[in-house]
Amino acid sequence: MTNATETSRNYIVTGAGSGIGLATANLLRDRGATVVGVDLRGADVEADLSTSAGRKEAAANALAAAGGKIDAIIACAGISAPIPLTVSVNYFGVTEFLELLAPELAKSASPRAAVVSSMASLQANSPELVDALLSGDEAAAVAVGTALAEQGPEAGYLNYPSSKRALSRWVRRESITPTWAGAGIPLNAVAPGTVISPMTTQLLATEEGRAMVDSHVPMPLNYHSEAVVISRLLAWLTSEENTHTTGQTIYTDGGADASLRGDNIWD
Repeated sequence: MTNATETSRNYIVTGAGSGIGLATANLLRDRGATVVGVDLRGADVEADLSTSAGRKEAAANALAAAGGKIDAIIACAGISAPIPLTVSVNYFGVTEFLELLAPELAKSASPRAAVVSSMASLQANSPELVDALLSGDEAAAVAVGTALAEQGPEAGYLNYPSSKRALSRWVRRESITPTWAGAGIPLNAVAPGTVISPMTTQLLATEEGRAMVDSHVPMPLNYHSEAVVISRLLAWLTSEENTHTTGQTIYTDGGADASLRGDNIWD
């Protein structure tokens, strides 16, 4: 008999080669789940989520590796480079991958899905790029992202917050549709603050880097987090216990959102 923290569910986790994805895959396995990890390298299924063909191959191979049965999908794969590849991986690499597997996921008795957004979803972004992403036109989105990157690193960085803003909006929009809510699938996002991971190691290695990060993402509660902190929330959101939380982007950020936006976000 399993205890409350154990599970026999089948998971697919993207980005499982490092960072939050790796921590999540390890946590779920420690709790008894069967996990198929997907990543560019270092995972059960190696795939390129930056292209539509790569996503289709990844979805098919992950489903096969899971024995044709999926109870939950957690999409952690993402990059933060100031280049248009960021929008392909962070947005379409999540949304298309989930859409491809949604029909199989819906066959589970307790299907769940969660994705990793970011505190950057609250930062300045490119409305044009966000609109292109939400329209589902990858070629148009990449064109906008390319134009931003050609203006230099500062403008190119907008690829990242724009991809995360669009992803959180997609989750909110899609969560209540027949594909997700209609199939009994809670769909949510987690938005980390500053996480100690391979993506942030170099930036956090210097006092100047830490000061810059902390000015944009102040974390009064327990400061920078380990990746497993995010994994624990992802695990709950995709557990059988979560029956009604959907469409949410939950800021797991040590108080950064509250620090930056204050106590009234409803006006």
